[in-house]
Amino acid sequence: MKRTILVTGGAGFVGSCMVDKLIEDPDNYVVIVDNLSTGNIERLPNPQGTNWKFIKCNCNEYRDLAPVMSSYKFDYVFHYAAVVGVKRTLENPVAVLSDIQGIKYLLDLSKNTGVKRVFFSSSSEVYGEPFEHPQNEMTTPLNSRLPYAVVKNVGEAFLRSYKQEFDLDYTIFRFFNTYGPKQSSDFVMTRFIKAALSGNDITIFGDGSQTRTFCYRNDNVDACARTLYDNLHLNDTVNIGSDFEVSVLQLAQMIIDITGSKSKLVHLPALKEGDMTRRKPDIGKMRHLLGRPMTTIEQGIKLTIESGQYNY
Repeated sequence: MKRTILVTGGAGFVGSCMVDKLIEDPDNYVVIVDNLSTGNIERLPNPQGTNWKFIKCNCNEYRDLAPVMSSYKFDYVFHYAAVVGVKRTLENPVAVLSDIQGIKYLLDLSKNTGVKRVFFSSSSEVYGEPFEHPQNEMTTPLNSRLPYAVVKNVGEAFLRSYKQEFDLDYTIFRFFNTYGPKQSSDFVMTRFIKAALSGNDITIFGDGSQTRTFCYRNDNVDACARTLYDNLHLNDTVNIGSDFEVSVLQLAQMIIDITGSKSKLVHLPALKEGDMTRRKPDIGKMRHLLGRPMTTIEQGIKLTIESGQYNY
């Protein structure tokens, strides 16, 4: 069955990995849009394929997005375009809030052009500082305060509302710290790897006791793609992450050990906001979707290092 699929933010890290997964199926024709503000053209598939096309487009501008969506009559949309990264989103709160307009444009155009289902990249940030561990999609209260988290929460509300009023189907993915080759080096995992490989100091905000879970990129896209191919989790929310919890300090030491680096750990003042003390998702739904063992954090770190992307 032929499918025409739109991936917004397709030159970003997770978006481009999803594109790579989707174009493996010759029955998919994938249109990639990105305004390249944080995306990178080098993340696009190589070489030029017959079942994908890139269009430079700002999803927050109706005059950019409307011609694309009206021309192709997409079956499915993966909406991954967003301003991301704790530091970037804290420094650019108005730009983050403008993503709400893009979500509304995309949903209006989806319902008017016959899109069957919208897949939305939400975030673990919607949980804020969670009161429940692990965080379950249906029982953990959303405790978001930062602009980025609020935008994702509002996006989820839009999806549920468009389903109720216009019968537009959706699936919400709440991503927890995806990492791997293609990720820019200003995120914690790749920042630590790059520093260790170059022998530079590894800087940690606060005492490093804050815990996170890290999901290797292939686990993310394999689970998300299955919701499309097997028509699973329709009008539902799915945590996409790992349940292996590690402190930031332990992560840094693990990377030093794996790389054999002589890097030193340097502690900086804790961030004033945006650095939650603990994160761990309930991944029961994801494990079922994946249908195979998850990539261990040690395996994922080694695969990321072997990509050679961070050796400079």
